[in-house]
Amino acid sequence: MLSEKLKAPNFKLKDKDGQEHQLNKINSKFTIIYFYPKDNTPGCTIEAKMFNKYLENFEKMDTKIIGISGGDEKSKTKFCEKHDLKLLLLSDPEFEVSKAYKAYGEKFFMGRRFMGIHRYTYVLDKNKKVIKLYDRVKPADHPIEVLNFIKEQK
Repeated sequence: MLSEKLKAPNFKLKDKDGQEHQLNKINSKFTIIYFYPKDNTPGCTIEAKMFNKYLENFEKMDTKIIGISGGDEKSKTKFCEKHDLKLLLLSDPEFEVSKAYKAYGEKFFMGRRFMGIHRYTYVLDKNKKVIKLYDRVKPADHPIEVLNFIKEQK
Protein backbone atom coordinates (compact mmCIF):
# COMPACT_ATOMS: atom_id res chain seq x y z
CA MET A 1 0.00 0.00 0.00
CA LEU A 2 0.99 3.61 -0.39
CA SER A 3 1.87 5.42 2.81
CA GLU A 4 -0.11 8.20 4.44
CA LYS A 5 1.03 11.74 3.60
CA LEU A 6 2.37 10.53 0.24
CA LYS A 7 1.10 12.26 -2.89
CA ALA A 8 -1.12 9.85 -4.81
CA PRO A 9 0.07 8.94 -8.32
CA ASN A 10 -1.85 10.68 -11.07
CA PHE A 11 -3.70 8.49 -13.55
CA LYS A 12 -5.87 8.66 -16.64
CA LEU A 13 -8.47 5.90 -17.00
CA LYS A 14 -11.73 5.44 -18.87
CA ASP A 15 -15.21 4.98 -17.45
CA LYS A 16 -18.03 2.82 -18.83
CA ASP A 17 -18.76 5.41 -21.55
CA GLY A 18 -15.16 5.68 -22.74
CA GLN A 19 -14.76 9.07 -21.07
CA GLU A 20 -11.25 9.67 -19.68
CA HIS A 21 -10.82 10.78 -16.08
CA GLN A 22 -7.61 12.14 -14.60
CA LEU A 23 -6.96 12.32 -10.87
CA ASN A 24 -5.22 15.71 -11.03
CA LYS A 25 -8.27 17.23 -12.75
CA ILE A 26 -10.67 16.29 -9.96
CA ASN A 27 -11.46 19.31 -7.83
CA SER A 28 -12.99 18.15 -4.58
CA LYS A 29 -12.11 18.52 -0.93
CA PHE A 30 -11.66 14.74 -0.64
CA THR A 31 -11.24 11.92 -3.14
CA ILE A 32 -11.88 8.30 -2.28
CA ILE A 33 -10.18 5.77 -4.53
CA TYR A 34 -11.27 2.26 -3.82
CA PHE A 35 -9.80 -0.73 -5.60
CA TYR A 36 -11.97 -3.79 -6.01
CA PRO A 37 -11.13 -7.17 -7.54
CA LYS A 38 -13.80 -7.66 -10.22
CA ASP A 39 -17.12 -6.36 -11.51
CA ASN A 40 -20.25 -8.35 -10.65
CA THR A 41 -18.69 -10.56 -7.98
CA PRO A 42 -20.50 -10.85 -4.63
CA GLY A 43 -18.20 -8.76 -2.40
CA CYS A 44 -17.52 -6.15 -5.08
CA THR A 45 -21.22 -5.78 -5.79
CA ILE A 46 -22.03 -5.26 -2.11
CA GLU A 47 -19.28 -2.65 -1.74
CA ALA A 48 -20.30 -0.76 -4.90
CA LYS A 49 -23.99 -0.78 -3.94
CA MET A 50 -23.15 0.56 -0.46
CA PHE A 51 -20.94 3.35 -1.83
CA ASN A 52 -23.73 4.11 -4.30
CA LYS A 53 -26.30 4.19 -1.47
CA TYR A 54 -24.31 6.89 0.36
CA LEU A 55 -23.13 8.73 -2.77
CA GLU A 56 -25.28 11.78 -2.06
CA ASN A 57 -23.90 12.01 1.50
CA PHE A 58 -20.34 11.96 0.15
CA GLU A 59 -21.17 14.56 -2.50
CA LYS A 60 -22.62 16.91 0.15
CA MET A 61 -19.21 16.79 1.84
CA ASP A 62 -17.44 17.62 -1.45
CA THR A 63 -16.07 14.08 -1.75
CA LYS A 64 -15.54 12.27 -5.05
CA ILE A 65 -15.69 8.47 -5.08
CA ILE A 66 -13.77 6.49 -7.68
CA GLY A 67 -13.87 2.70 -7.95
CA ILE A 68 -11.06 1.05 -9.93
CA SER A 69 -10.74 -2.54 -11.12
CA GLY A 70 -9.61 -4.48 -14.15
CA GLY A 71 -11.97 -5.34 -16.93
CA ASP A 72 -12.99 -3.17 -19.82
CA GLU A 73 -15.60 -0.48 -20.40
CA LYS A 74 -18.26 -3.06 -21.35
CA SER A 75 -17.78 -4.81 -18.01
CA LYS A 76 -18.25 -1.50 -16.19
CA THR A 77 -21.37 -0.73 -18.25
CA LYS A 78 -22.97 -4.09 -17.44
CA PHE A 79 -22.07 -3.76 -13.75
CA CYS A 80 -23.53 -0.23 -13.49
CA GLU A 81 -26.69 -1.08 -15.42
CA LYS A 82 -27.36 -4.32 -13.56
CA HIS A 83 -27.10 -2.65 -10.14
CA ASP A 84 -28.18 0.92 -11.03
CA LEU A 85 -24.79 2.31 -9.95
CA LYS A 86 -24.23 6.05 -10.29
CA LEU A 87 -20.73 6.22 -8.84
CA LEU A 88 -17.67 6.57 -11.05
CA LEU A 89 -16.08 3.23 -11.89
CA LEU A 90 -12.91 3.21 -13.96
CA SER A 91 -11.34 0.45 -16.01
CA ASP A 92 -7.70 -0.50 -15.37
CA PRO A 93 -7.35 -3.37 -17.89
CA GLU A 94 -3.54 -3.59 -17.70
CA PHE A 95 -3.51 -3.03 -13.91
CA GLU A 96 -1.06 -0.13 -14.32
CA VAL A 97 -2.85 2.14 -11.85
CA SER A 98 -3.50 -0.73 -9.45
CA LYS A 99 0.22 -1.49 -9.49
CA ALA A 100 1.14 2.18 -9.00
CA TYR A 101 -1.09 2.23 -5.90
CA LYS A 102 0.34 -1.12 -4.74
CA ALA A 103 -3.16 -2.61 -4.89
CA TYR A 104 -2.17 -5.37 -7.32
CA GLY A 105 -0.27 -8.43 -6.19
CA GLU A 106 -0.34 -12.01 -5.09
CA LYS A 107 -3.58 -13.23 -3.56
CA PHE A 108 -4.67 -16.47 -1.93
CA PHE A 109 -8.17 -17.92 -2.30
CA MET A 110 -9.41 -21.44 -1.69
CA GLY A 111 -5.88 -22.80 -1.48
CA ARG A 112 -4.68 -21.27 -4.70
CA ARG A 113 -2.30 -18.40 -5.45
CA PHE A 114 -2.87 -15.90 -8.22
CA MET A 115 -2.27 -12.26 -9.11
CA GLY A 116 -5.08 -9.77 -8.70
CA ILE A 117 -6.39 -6.54 -7.20
CA HIS A 118 -6.56 -6.26 -3.43
CA ARG A 119 -9.54 -4.54 -1.84
CA TYR A 120 -7.77 -1.32 -0.75
CA THR A 121 -9.14 2.18 -0.25
CA TYR A 122 -7.28 5.48 -0.20
CA VAL A 123 -8.73 8.75 1.07
CA LEU A 124 -7.03 11.78 -0.45
CA ASP A 125 -7.19 15.43 0.57
CA LYS A 126 -7.69 18.29 -1.89
CA ASN A 127 -3.94 18.23 -2.68
CA LYS A 128 -4.21 14.51 -3.57
CA LYS A 129 -2.17 13.41 -0.55
CA VAL A 130 -3.12 10.18 1.18
CA ILE A 131 -4.72 10.98 4.53
CA LYS A 132 -6.18 7.54 5.27
CA LEU A 133 -5.79 4.05 3.90
CA TYR A 134 -7.77 0.89 4.44
CA ASP A 135 -6.44 -2.58 3.73
CA ARG A 136 -8.82 -4.70 5.82
CA VAL A 137 -12.09 -3.96 4.08
CA LYS A 138 -15.46 -5.58 4.80
CA PRO A 139 -17.57 -4.67 1.75
CA ALA A 140 -20.89 -4.13 3.56
CA ASP A 141 -19.51 -1.89 6.31
CA HIS A 142 -16.66 -0.15 4.54
CA PRO A 143 -18.52 2.74 2.84
CA ILE A 144 -20.04 3.78 6.19
CA GLU A 145 -16.60 3.54 7.81
CA VAL A 146 -15.17 5.87 5.14
CA LEU A 147 -18.15 8.23 5.39
CA ASN A 148 -17.62 8.52 9.15
CA PHE A 149 -13.93 9.29 8.58
CA ILE A 150 -14.84 12.09 6.14
CA LYS A 151 -17.34 13.50 8.66
CA GLU A 152 -14.58 13.59 11.30
CA GLN A 153 -12.44 15.73 8.97
CA LYS A 154 -15.01 18.53 8.87
